[in-house]
Amino acid sequence: MEENICILMSDLSGYTALTEVHGAVSAADLIDRYIEIIKECLVDDCHLQERTGDEVMVVSSNPDFLLATAVRIINSTSNEHNFLQVHGGIHYGKVLTRHNSYFGTTINLTSRIAAKASPGTFWCSEAFIESLFDKSLFKLQSMGKHTFKNISGVMEMYELRSECKNKVFIDSVCRMLILDIVQATKHPKLENIFFCSPACLDIYLKSQSTNPEVY
Repeated sequence: MEENICILMSDLSGYTALTEVHGAVSAADLIDRYIEIIKECLVDDCHLQERTGDEVMVVSSNPDFLLATAVRIINSTSNEHNFLQVHGGIHYGKVLTRHNSYFGTTINLTSRIAAKASPGTFWCSEAFIESLFDKSLFKLQSMGKHTFKNISGVMEMYELRSECKNKVFIDSVCRMLILDIVQATKHPKLENIFFCSPACLDIYLKSQSTNPEVY
């Protein structure tokens, strides 16, 4: 039997780069922290349905609860030093539940919406926005109409951004957020270029000496 549910899919921008630079142990540690953040941010009946690599799926029967969870996730991760930016998609529609797994076009479309979202944002479908009980609670910006592979018609998308007020730098090598420049590794010559570690600075300098267009 199919039922209407709200779905959030979120992953970490730059996870592959981070794994390549810092190794599997650091990547696994970051995922552990990511899951902790997700669980800390869940509102009411929202729950973590599954995780694959750095992608998580959170579901809820209530769109307002799910959007509140999304706001908490994006703000929490944006305020986490030496962490990666999240990006994801939020959608609402019918799914088939079998053996505690979800199936259907709604799942596929949510994944494709997530793929279009820029780092530090969640994109929400028009169907999800229309399902909200109180649209005035959240600030969302229209991103215009978009098409998606194997999905007929066009759909208007809305963007949810982080409310983080901190000045943020991004390590151009491993893509981690740098909020505390005192703890960061500074470029030896250039202003306002910081790295999470001497290792990333070394990679950057070597790349610039051989190929200035990299990073």
